[in-house]
Amino acid sequence: MDEVTQQNASLVEEAAAAAESLQDQAHALERVVRVFKVDHSVAGSALAIRK
Repeated sequence: MDEVTQQNASLVEEAAAAAESLQDQAHALERVVRVFKVDHSVAGSALAIRK
């Protein structure tokens, strides 16, 4: 039982580290994408044409 508890604790730590890494990557991606500007009227028209 103790071994299973230790394995679970290890998996939780790994998941927490992965979640933190993913959050950091999402923030970095947000900063990179922020440089792009989209004219929403043009984007809306393009979406309407595709339908």
